[in-house]
Order: sequence, then C-alpha cells, then structure tokens
Amino acid sequence: MMTKETTEKNIQRITRLAVNLLVVIIVGIALFLAWDRFLKPEDASASMNTAPETEAPAASVEETQSEIQVDLPNYAGEATLKVSAISRTANLITSIPTRPRVDVITYTVQTGDSVFSIADAFNLKPETVLWGNYTVLKDDPHVLRPGQVLYVLPTDGTYYQWSEGDTLASVSDYFGVEPSAILEYPGNRFDLGYAATDVEINEGSWLIVPGGQRETQNWGPPAISRDNPASARYYGAGHCGTVYTGAVGSGSFVRPTPTGYVGGGGYTFNPPVHNGIDYSGSAGDAIYAVDSGVVVYSGWSDFGYGNLVVIDHGNGWVSAYAHLNDVYVYCGQSVFQGATIGPMGSTGNSTGPHLHFELSYNGGKVNPANYIY
Repeated sequence: MMTKETTEKNIQRITRLAVNLLVVIIVGIALFLAWDRFLKPEDASASMNTAPETEAPAASVEETQSEIQVDLPNYAGEATLKVSAISRTANLITSIPTRPRVDVITYTVQTGDSVFSIADAFNLKPETVLWGNYTVLKDDPHVLRPGQVLYVLPTDGTYYQWSEGDTLASVSDYFGVEPSAILEYPGNRFDLGYAATDVEINEGSWLIVPGGQRETQNWGPPAISRDNPASARYYGAGHCGTVYTGAVGSGSFVRPTPTGYVGGGGYTFNPPVHNGIDYSGSAGDAIYAVDSGVVVYSGWSDFGYGNLVVIDHGNGWVSAYAHLNDVYVYCGQSVFQGATIGPMGSTGNSTGPHLHFELSYNGGKVNPANYIY
C-alpha cells in the first residue's frame, strides 16, 4: 500500500516531466520559426523571374495635400468639349479593286452591232476586233453578222495561231513587237524561268500579241484611172478594159444621196478598218455622181462590195459607190455632177440598205466628210 509520501513524489515527478516536455515543444517551435525566417533557401525560379520589390517612400500628408489642392475659378456655364479633328464618315459599301483582264473571251454578235460598237464596248481599237477574228471576218467589217462568235482580246494587239517552223523572234518581228512582249504577257502563261530560245510552243496554240500590228487587207477597189482601168480586172465582172477619155470634174462635190445620214451603223472613216463612210437610207434611194467624170468600173465586185460604180474625175480624184441595188451607167460613159448612177441597195457584204462611199486623191483614200457637206 502506497504511502502519502510516495504519492507526492510521484506527482512531483509527473509535473516535472510535463514541464520539461512543454519547454521542449516551445523551444522546437522557436527554432522552426527562426529557420523558416532566416535560414530557409529561396526558390531559384522565383528569384530569377521576380524582380526585387522596392518600397516607394510614403508621401507625407502635407505633400499629398499640396499636390491636390488647386485653386480653380468658378465656372457657371455648361461644359463643352471641342475636338479639332477630321471626322470619318462610315461607309458600309466596300469597293473591291478589279484586276485587268488578261484572257481572251468570246462575244456573240447581236443585231445592231458593228465592229466599231463592239470595239468601243470592250475599250479596244476596231482593228483589234478584226485582227483577232480573221477566220470569221477576213478583215472586212461588213462581213459582221448576228450570231457570229468573236474572240475579244484583253488588250489592243493581234491574236496569232502558232504554226510549224515559227519562232518567237520571227513572230514578234512580223507583228512589230519585242519577243518579251509575247513571252511576258500574263495571258500567254509562259514559264518565265526559261529563256526565250528555250520556250517550246505547240503547233496550233493561240498567242496574244499585245501591241502587235499587221497590214489590214483592203477589200475596196484598187486605184482605177481612165488611163488604166484594166488594173481592176481581178476585182470582178464590173472591170473595164479600155483607155477612156471624157468629162473632167471641177474638184468640188455634192452629196451622193440626199437621204440618210453619214456613219450609219457606226461606219465612219476609220482606216485601215473602214476606208469610206456609210450613208443610211432605203432601198431604191437615188445615188448621184458627186462630180463629173468617166465611169471606170461598173458592175459586180467579188470582194464584198456588191454592185459597184467607180468614177475617175480626171483631176486626181476618184469616187466609188458600193452595195448598189442596180447599175445605171456603163464603162467609159461620161457622167456629170448630180447624175443618177444607180439605186441604193444591200448587195455584197451588207447588213441592210446603205451606200458605202469612198473618195481618193492621187491614189490615197481620204475622208469624204472633209470634202462633202
């Protein structure tokens, strides 16, 4: 049986152990806090990416108050903000830039079209329409008919089908351009990595020749004079073959027809495409000699002019009247200014009744509108 003295000793022993344990715990906590505050290593990544922060000096109350205390005058009006700037108007329609066409397209001829109206519609020269369609039009604007399908070039020039034996040098020289004009045109789609001498072009290929030109075939009557009317023997059955003498003109001219207007269908004087002017009218309208002279061609033309009369006026001037419905004069006949030589018609390559009229001086075609009013 435990005595009172033994019990007290045991209580003292337990109390000392508890106190010692508590002291150990307190010391341990203190050591951990000291280590964590002063001895723990910093995170390397954090130290590399985080700049050391510096504390900005705190402004004193006096300094802060001195900065924000500003004496302003009292304003009794309504505040208005004025901005001096260029205003920009909103536009909901966006303009998309168009690139120039580089490819050949086709166009079907409509009723009322002419070579000139088609050229104008596509911003081309009339000869470009002819040069791009020789197989259809044969360089004759009067051959144009509704329903024909024409090539329309993207730029003024010619359209050429490659033949065996052709070279870029020979083709470009024929059309009066540099080989590079053909080689570098985007619509021809050549590989520019090759030299001109190394480019292979297949026979039958079509090439755009920008800026290219060639002589346009003239289907009109040749220079015919009373001294050599046989020069038109090849032109058709209306040629005359004998040297003639007869009436001589005055050099002033009257209108070849009292009706109609100059430039019917757009066919004004526009060489080499159209070497005369057209007078519109009705079939049967009288056609007159513009001046006195001798008939040196009277009859059919094999070159699209239908019934044709040519008069040599004996002073360097020659006049021609095409597409007549009939012919009232004969070879070698002297006719006088204002005499009826036939009725208006639509023979040969013609799309309707009209007079195709040409005037030449010393063998060169001139604009009749400059001499006949």
